[in-house]
Amino acid sequence: MAAIAGAPAVSWAQTANATLRGNGPANTDVTAKNVATGSTRRTRIGADGSYALVGLPPGTYQVDAGPGTQQTVTLSVASTATLNLAAAATAPTGPVTTLGGVTVTGISLVEVKTSEVGATISQHQIDTIPQVSRNFLEFADTVPGMVFNVDSSGHTSLKGGAQNASSVNVYIDGVGQKSYVKEGGVSGQFASQGNPFPQLAIGQYKVITSNYKAEYDQISSAAVTADTKSGTNEFHGEVFGTYTNDSLRAETPAEEAAHKKSKSHEKEYGFAIGGPIIQDKMHFFFTYEAKKFDTPVTVVPGVTNTIGYLPADVAAQAGPSDLPFTEDLYFGKIDWEPTDRDRFELSAQKRQEDQYDNIGGATAPPAGINAINNDTRIALRWQHSGDAYFNEVLFTHENAYNNPTSLGSGNGAVYTFDPMNDQTILITGAANALATQKKGQKGPALQDDLTFNDLNWHGDHVVKMGVKYKMVDLNAQDAGTSNPQFFYNVNTTGTSATPYKAFFPNPVPGLSPVAKSSDKQLGMYIQDDWAVNDKLTLNLGVRWDYERNPSYLNYVTPANVVAALNGPNPDSTAPAGQTYAQALALGGVNVNDYISTGHNRKAQKNEFQPRLGFSYDISGDEEHVVFGGAGRAYDRDLYDYLQLEQTKASLPESTVYFRQPGAVGPCYNNGAPCFDWDPKYLNGVGNLQALLTTTNAGNEVDAINNHLKAPYSDQFSLGMRNKIGDWNTSVAVARILSHDGFVFTLGNRYPDGSFFKNGSQPWGNGVPGFGGLIIGNNGIETRTTQLLLSADKPYTKESGWGTTFAYTYTRATQNRDIGEHYSFDEATIHQYPFIDSNAAARHRFVATGVIDIPWGITLSAKLTLATPTPFNGIACYGATFPNGSGCTPAAATPGGNGKFLVGGKVFGYRDVDFQATKDFDLGHGIKLYGRFDLLNAFNFRNYTDILVNWGSNGVPNNNPAMYNPTGNITFVPRTIKFTLGMRF
Repeated sequence: MAAIAGAPAVSWAQTANATLRGNGPANTDVTAKNVATGSTRRTRIGADGSYALVGLPPGTYQVDAGPGTQQTVTLSVASTATLNLAAAATAPTGPVTTLGGVTVTGISLVEVKTSEVGATISQHQIDTIPQVSRNFLEFADTVPGMVFNVDSSGHTSLKGGAQNASSVNVYIDGVGQKSYVKEGGVSGQFASQGNPFPQLAIGQYKVITSNYKAEYDQISSAAVTADTKSGTNEFHGEVFGTYTNDSLRAETPAEEAAHKKSKSHEKEYGFAIGGPIIQDKMHFFFTYEAKKFDTPVTVVPGVTNTIGYLPADVAAQAGPSDLPFTEDLYFGKIDWEPTDRDRFELSAQKRQEDQYDNIGGATAPPAGINAINNDTRIALRWQHSGDAYFNEVLFTHENAYNNPTSLGSGNGAVYTFDPMNDQTILITGAANALATQKKGQKGPALQDDLTFNDLNWHGDHVVKMGVKYKMVDLNAQDAGTSNPQFFYNVNTTGTSATPYKAFFPNPVPGLSPVAKSSDKQLGMYIQDDWAVNDKLTLNLGVRWDYERNPSYLNYVTPANVVAALNGPNPDSTAPAGQTYAQALALGGVNVNDYISTGHNRKAQKNEFQPRLGFSYDISGDEEHVVFGGAGRAYDRDLYDYLQLEQTKASLPESTVYFRQPGAVGPCYNNGAPCFDWDPKYLNGVGNLQALLTTTNAGNEVDAINNHLKAPYSDQFSLGMRNKIGDWNTSVAVARILSHDGFVFTLGNRYPDGSFFKNGSQPWGNGVPGFGGLIIGNNGIETRTTQLLLSADKPYTKESGWGTTFAYTYTRATQNRDIGEHYSFDEATIHQYPFIDSNAAARHRFVATGVIDIPWGITLSAKLTLATPTPFNGIACYGATFPNGSGCTPAAATPGGNGKFLVGGKVFGYRDVDFQATKDFDLGHGIKLYGRFDLLNAFNFRNYTDILVNWGSNGVPNNNPAMYNPTGNITFVPRTIKFTLGMRF
C-alpha cells in the first residue's frame, strides 16, 4: 500500500521538505505525527477520497485517517510519495531509524514518479561510505553525471553536466548558498580546502542533475537540496575526532622523486547535540566542526626540462611543499510548532577559514597567499498549513567574504621560456598584487511560497507559486598596491640578469580601488504538478528572474578612455586620418558596444524559463516508469568579472618593458612602453609608477558589452526507472546545452583590422595612451550528451547490507576551457573551435557497498574508475593556420596510466577506499565507536599535471599529451585515517 502512485510529484524542493499524497476515507481528517519530534500535521480528505500533506520535514511519520488506516512511513528529502489509507489495510513494516535515532517500524517510501534526473543521498551513506574530507558534497559523485574533485592543492569542487563548478547551486533548508562574486558555485568554495557546512548537521540530501522544477533558481547545471538535522523529544548527541599524518600516508610522486616527504597532518573534530525545549513543541540542535591540516603539494616547472637553466636558488624552490589550513564551522537551529498548523524555525550557520594557497604547479612557496574565508547566514521561516494550501515565508541574511593576501611583500619574479612563446617556468618572490583581494556579498532576502494542494480538473493538480526578492551588497577589491612582478627571459643558455618587463599596480589618485554594487534580484515562478490519471503525471512550470546590478548598469566609461578610443590611431602603418575605433571596427569590434554612458545599459528582462516534465507508470504498479523533460535555467554573471571595469580604471595593472643594459632600439618582442633598464626599479614600486606619472601608457582598459546577458542552459532528458525486487535501477539520456558564458578577449587590432599578422597578435596596439583593450562578452558554450545508468539496493537494518552503482558516459565539447574566462588566443570567442571538454571523463564508474558483520562491525568500500580527462590547451607546432595564427586551441587526451583487474592501461583515475567501524555499547544509550578509513588502498597514481608536445615543423603529434610522472596528483596517495567518537 505504501508506494509512489500516480499523484503529482510535488517536491517542496528548496526547503528540502516532502509531500505525502494518496487516498483515504472521504470527508475525514488525516494526521501525520513525526515519531521523533512529536509534531503533528493534519488535513481533510476530500469528498473524492484524495488528500495531500505538504511541507513535511523528512523523517518517520505515523499516519492515521481513522480506525484500521494507521501506517508508519519514512519520507526522504525533497520527495513526493503516495500512501493510500484504506480501512483495514495491512500496514507496511520494516525497521527504520529516524534522524534523531529513534527506531520505529515502518517503510521508506522511494520516489519513482518524478521527471527530475538525480538521486538521494541517505544519512546512512554519509555515515558509512569512505571519505577523504568531511565535505558532505563528496557523496554526490555516487549520482551519475556528478563529479566531486579533490585537486592537487586539496581544493574540493562539485560539477555536473560537464559544466564548471560555478553553475551548481546548493540549498540548505531552503537557503541558497550561491556565490555572486567568486567562482565555485557555493559561496566560499572557490579554491578552498574547506567544507561549506558541518557534516554532522546534514540529515540527507538530494542531487538533481537536470530538469529540476521551477522553484530552483540561479543555476544551470546541478542542484543539491539538503535537509539539516533537528532536535527531537530525546537528548541525542555525538562527538568525534579524526587524525592522520605523513607517517600514515604514502609518498607523492614528487616526494618519491625528491627522496623527501613533506610534513603533513590532518585533524578533524567536532560535536553535535540536540533535544527538547518543550516536548512535542520546541527543539534545538547545535553542532561545531573544525579542520586543521597541512596538504602536501608539488612545485613543478611550467616548461619541461628547463629547471637547469634557472639560477640555483630559484631552481631549489621546485619540488615538494605543503599548504596549512584551518577551518571552524558552526550551525544551530531552534524549531517551534505552537499548533498543528504552524511551524517556526530559526537557524544560523558560520564558516571561518584560514589557508595558505596558490602554491604548487609553477608557483613556488614565497609567491603564495593566505586566503581568509568567512561566511555567515541566518534564516527565519514560518510555515502555515491549511486543508487546501500550504504557505512558507522565509527571511534570510548572508555575509560572506573572501580575503586573500600575499604571504610576503616586495618584488616578485617570473621566469619565462623564450623558445616557447614566453611560457612561464616558475613564479617566486612576493605574490602578484592581484593576489591581494577582498570580495564578498552581504544582504537580506525575503521569499514566500504558496501551494494549493486540492485542485481538480481532468485529474489532480497541485499548484505551487512563489516570489523572492533579494537585496545584496556586492564588494570587490581586485588587487593590492604593492609587490611588482619582474619577468626574466630564460633560454637554453641560461637566465637573463635583468628583467625584460615589469607588471605592477598603479593607483589613480582620487579613485577608489573598491567596487560596490547594491544588487537587486527578483524571482517568480508557478508550477503545476498534474496527475492526469494513475499512470501519467505532468510537471508544468515556468519561472522568471530579474537582476539589477547598478555597478554595471550605471557605470560611465571615463572620458579620457572614450577620447582615446575615438582619437587618431598612433600606429605608423595606419592610413592617414584613421581613428583607433575605425581600426577596431575593421576587426569586428564596435567600440560603441563597450562605451557606457550610465544610461544605455538595461537589465535583462527576458529570463523566462519553462520547466516541463512527465512520468508514465507503464503498468500502474511503479515497477516500470518512463520519465523525461525539457527546460531552461538561467544563472548569473559573476560580479568578479563585472567589477573589473571599475577596479581596472581606479587601480590599473600597468606593464612596462625594458631594454637590456647597453641595448638600443625596441624592447623585447617590440613591447611598449619601452624604457632603458635601471636597477633602481627593483627598489620600490614607486620608481616604476614614476615612469607613468604623466601618462596612462601600459594601463589596461577593461570594457564590458552594454548588452550583456546571463548564462543559461537548455536541458533535455528521457529515461526509465525499474524496480526489480529490492533493487532500483535507472537509465537515462540527458542532453545539456549551455550558452552565453562570460569571457574576456583581446580587443586590440592592427590598423587593417587583423588580429594576426606574421603569426603575432596586436599586443602593441592597445588603446592610444593606455595599454591593452580587454573586452567582456558572452559566448562560452558547452554541448553535452550523457548516458546515465544506476542501480542500487538500499541498506536496511533487516538485510544488513546495501550497494550503489553509477555509470556515466559523457560526450562533451566546448569552445573554451570551462575554468578559463580569459581567451586571448583568437580574435573573438566565436572563432574558437569546439573541442573535447576537460570537464568530464568519457567513462566514469562509481560503486559503493556496505555490510554489517558480527561483533558490531560495519564494513564499506568505494570504487571509482574514470578514463583520462581531456586536456585543453593551445597547440603550436610550427604551422600557420588560416587565420594567420601559429597556434590553435586544441584538446588532447593523455593515455591511461593504469588498469584495474583486467584489460590494458585505459584509466586516468583509479581509487579504491575501505572503511571499518566498530561500535561499543556502553549502556544507557551511549555508544563508543572507532573508525578506520583506508583511502586509495592500492596507492594508484592519479596524476593531474599534463606534459604536452603538440608536434614540430608543421607536423602535429598524434599523441601529444601524457601525464607527468613526477607531478601533482589528484585525490591522495594511500592514506590511513583514524576516527574515535561517541554517540548518545
